[in-house]
Amino acid sequence: MASSYRNNKKYDVFVSFRGEDTRDNFTSHLYSALSRQNIQTFIDDQLNRGDEISESLVNAIEASAISVIVFSESYASSRWCLDELVRILECKKYYAQIVIPVFYRVDPSDVRNQTGSFGDSFSKLEERSKENTEKLRSWRTVLKEAASLSGFHYLNIRCESELTNEVVNHILKRLDEVFQPRDNKNQLVGVESTVEEIESLLGVESKDVYALGIWGIGGIGKTAITRAIFDKISGDFEGSCFLENVRDESQRLGGLACLRQKLLSNLLKDKNAMPYIDLNFRRLSRMKVLIVFDDVICFSQLESLIGSLDWLTPVSRIIITTRNKQVLRNWGVRKIYEMKALEYHHAIELFSRHAFKQNHPDVGYEKLSSKVMKYAQGVPLALKVLGCFLHKREKEVWESAIDKLQRILHPSILEVLKISYDSLDDKEKNIFLDVACFFQGEDVDLVMKFFNASGFYPEIGMSVLVDKSLIAIDSYNKITVHDLLQELGREIVRQESTNPENRSRLWHHEDIYEVLTYNTGTEKIEGICLDMSKVKEIRLNPNTFTKMPKLRFLKFYGSSVNGENKCKISYLQDPRFAEVKYLHWYGYPLKSLPSNLSAEKLVLLEVPDSDIERLWDCVKHYSKLNQIIHAACNKLIAKTPNPTLMPSLNKLVILNLRGSKSLKSLPARIFNLEFLIKLDLSGCSKLKRLPQILSGNISWLLLRGTAIKELPSSIELLHRLGYLDLSDCKSLKCLPSSLCKVKSLGVLDLSGCSNLERLPECLGQLSSPMLLNLAKTNIERIPESIIQLFVLRYLLLNYSERLQSLPKPPFLARGLDADHCPLQSLLGIVEDALRIQHMGHVLAVRWKEIREKGDFSMDKGHIVLPGNEIPKWFKFQSVGSFITWEMPPDFFNNSRVQGIVFCAILAFSDRHVDCGRWFSFSFELKVKTTKDCGPHDTRLFQSRVNYVESDHLHLGYYLFCEEDFNGFWKCNCIPEAVQFNVCPPLECQCCGVKKCGIHLLHARDSMNSM
Repeated sequence: MASSYRNNKKYDVFVSFRGEDTRDNFTSHLYSALSRQNIQTFIDDQLNRGDEISESLVNAIEASAISVIVFSESYASSRWCLDELVRILECKKYYAQIVIPVFYRVDPSDVRNQTGSFGDSFSKLEERSKENTEKLRSWRTVLKEAASLSGFHYLNIRCESELTNEVVNHILKRLDEVFQPRDNKNQLVGVESTVEEIESLLGVESKDVYALGIWGIGGIGKTAITRAIFDKISGDFEGSCFLENVRDESQRLGGLACLRQKLLSNLLKDKNAMPYIDLNFRRLSRMKVLIVFDDVICFSQLESLIGSLDWLTPVSRIIITTRNKQVLRNWGVRKIYEMKALEYHHAIELFSRHAFKQNHPDVGYEKLSSKVMKYAQGVPLALKVLGCFLHKREKEVWESAIDKLQRILHPSILEVLKISYDSLDDKEKNIFLDVACFFQGEDVDLVMKFFNASGFYPEIGMSVLVDKSLIAIDSYNKITVHDLLQELGREIVRQESTNPENRSRLWHHEDIYEVLTYNTGTEKIEGICLDMSKVKEIRLNPNTFTKMPKLRFLKFYGSSVNGENKCKISYLQDPRFAEVKYLHWYGYPLKSLPSNLSAEKLVLLEVPDSDIERLWDCVKHYSKLNQIIHAACNKLIAKTPNPTLMPSLNKLVILNLRGSKSLKSLPARIFNLEFLIKLDLSGCSKLKRLPQILSGNISWLLLRGTAIKELPSSIELLHRLGYLDLSDCKSLKCLPSSLCKVKSLGVLDLSGCSNLERLPECLGQLSSPMLLNLAKTNIERIPESIIQLFVLRYLLLNYSERLQSLPKPPFLARGLDADHCPLQSLLGIVEDALRIQHMGHVLAVRWKEIREKGDFSMDKGHIVLPGNEIPKWFKFQSVGSFITWEMPPDFFNNSRVQGIVFCAILAFSDRHVDCGRWFSFSFELKVKTTKDCGPHDTRLFQSRVNYVESDHLHLGYYLFCEEDFNGFWKCNCIPEAVQFNVCPPLECQCCGVKKCGIHLLHARDSMNSM
């Protein structure tokens, strides 16, 4: 009855309150906050004039899922309030309505016992109603009962806004309990105890980041159960990220980098977060985060994605799902939870929901369903697929299908799933087998074009496969196939023949190695997908592909970082590539593509890191080349300087010519392509110049490692250019001043340009640079105009050994790294820029930006310079890593305190520290408090630092935000010390923090310097 009551309610919340006490204060705030959360709330202001209040209120109470009782001083003087309370507790008793009391400026014991001012109000009502003893008795009973419930006490919470927030957050959680599950069809079955157990494991107290592993076979429900837990508890964390399919995504070229970007962006809620800048990770050090790494297959994936858990706070939680238990052991997870198959009664319920759209089999189907359970073996995916397949089928069909199952000798789940495959027509079967063998995780648009070119009618075929739960399309428009279903498709292909050369599709490296090495290919082969990192070198026979006239798909790729072409060949003997629609060959060894490779049939052409000089010896069909598409930014489309090709590439969006060591020039109209947004010429070591630019929409221009000597002055016409990579361009000596007119340029990477000696004087005209990398250049000075770049976040000057000067104040980047710069070249910034007047001026500007623009990215900064002395203006200084101080009790109530400037001398010794190591450097504020508010250490700053052989000065600032002030006020915090930490700890006395200093930034510092 309770479930039916909750599912037929009109209101989420009913608020019972005494109008004269709280209508214009707490109750109005509560109602507004609930409305902002789209919580349907009833208060008596909604009553229409002329209604009988008692009847309307009773109806509203019964139509609500939750009742909130706001007990105030005069609440008990109103018989209407008390009658409401009686009805609320009746609904709690009979319908399991949730009741939440709020004690607003009254004590729960006074409500319970009718004492104090609350009791005085009740006495007045008692005097007026003394003839009705039965009603008085019922009122006393409900007051005692309601006051004994768990609720919220105003006197324990500092202000009404905090009380309102806590009540609303509690209501949201309770409503989740009421409404879950909303869709019975999609509800997980038999997982309640599993969820509770895993939640209890995640809730354990831990001094370090707690990592939990979930282990089991494919299809057992690891991802589903983890997603359910993530959805349930992620709201309790400041940042959260669910990284799905780590295994598949990491094996793609650049896949780990994309996952790192997603991880950092989701956790920081900043889509522009740059994962390759370690300064970003310090932002995580102050956050409580929840991270899920789904389907991890090796330890190196976790290392690449998260690096060290030292970045995270101890209250953070990590969940890892995998089929490889050793991954969890290597990562050192605290607990490994093994997923089990569903018990019979849960399995039959899950199956029934898909087969019968209810929790149990239809009458007459019990025995048939029991036979299905025998084959499904409690694996949730198999139950779902079989249920969908048999839905609304007649008994005769069921019996036929089950008879077929019984004739299958191998009792595995793969064979069970084959029933769905058998119901497909030939075109649909081909689509499914191609997806299972080649296209797991690929973009659906690319795959649809391939299937269209193959004549498979993918619009209807893909729809049928989705309907039969054989494939799915995720929110990123990628095709996904469950592991069991992928193995189903591959097993079907294996059964085509015991000999690999007589199968239609080859994907296993051992089978492909055998076929190519011994040149045993046949006309049966339609597709080959080889991970060359898993085989030894293969010497291809010139007529290898002549034997495969039906070949539609050919992919030779390398999953390892340092991949190389293992398929060697000196020439091709008239290969029959006329049917090839998809050609990817990493490190293609020849100078041109096969002569009869039909451009008009090609859907995708990729030959990255090859020395190809021309597409074809004789190109006949350019008109169809606009069919060429690309699935990732780092894949090559074509390598050719042939200008006649350009009109046929008018649909090109991303052109990757990376590693074309023979490429010497580009077509004159390359920048004119209307849709081209990314051009990657990295590693084109013979490319010395770019053509003049007439127009263009390029956002990314990558020229790393080219022989470029100068950029064309017309580069200013690339109005959308946001990322310009000129790193390791050893021949580059200067930049055109016109580059400074590109207002959208956010990243300018000049690192390793060893012959670059000067920058444009008008550099300050750039309007939005976030990063300027000048490491390992020969630049002697930074233009004075850079002081205009208050939006510059990172300036990297590492190993700029000829740098002679930096601009005078007020220049200060948010992050400045100048290790291995000559000390004499930095005297200006050491003597001038590190003065409190300069810091006060710059930080006042930062403070104003944060308060007016909400730009919290500028609330902290850090620079690294050679040096071994703390500037004299630091009021608090100490030898070592710890400073104690005494502050007044109202320290954080003083609005003049804006932030903290900190300084530390960090030293390493090559006798005790590996020169290649890096460390986590952090600054913590230690406070004492008069309330029990948990940990008393607040980490304000954290950054990654590398080993340097000389002493370096680390100078930074932290500006307090409203959240800091509110937190400190709430706990009555008083700062008593600061500590600098290096992690991993350095045991020897000659390494680590040698000296440190602190200066408080007050409003008067800023005012005096303006």
